[in-house]
Amino acid sequence: MSQLIKNQAVAVDAWQKLEIPEGETPETVALPAGDILFPLAVWQARKTEIISGHKRIGLWLEPADRVEDVAGDLDYFIVIAINFPKFVDGRGYSTASLLRQRYAYPGELRAVGDVLHDQLFYMLRVGFDSYALKDGKNAVYAIEAGFSTFGETYQASTRQPQPLFRRRA
Repeated sequence: MSQLIKNQAVAVDAWQKLEIPEGETPETVALPAGDILFPLAVWQARKTEIISGHKRIGLWLEPADRVEDVAGDLDYFIVIAINFPKFVDGRGYSTASLLRQRYAYPGELRAVGDVLHDQLFYMLRVGFDSYALKDGKNAVYAIEAGFSTFGETYQASTRQPQPLFRRRA
């Protein structure tokens, strides 16, 4: 089971991803109660039903999912989980940056999937604030090693909009 880091501390994860069993479709899958991360296809197919049946709604985005497809719905989501299916797939960084900078999403952005401590510093810079580490990884070590990789950054980011040369003055 993966360990959750939220706001740079170990946290309890109450959210569960809705899996679509083989033979089911987004239109036919049962919608469970509780804190559920709904895949984009399920959200698009059953938005009204989800809104009426859930007080807290989460969204699960895959690398190929477009932020533009949910831009008008962002106020419904408590958390948006962005999947990193492989360490080398960096599309989730762009998704997070778009959600924070272009669409001003204020809720929790969670990195899920193949998330390692080596990525945490960069994920934090683009707007992630929680991380479901890959199974078997130590959250305490990740917090100690992952967020303090560099003491200073030159480029602007979601968390630090001013580049270093502007901050020096």
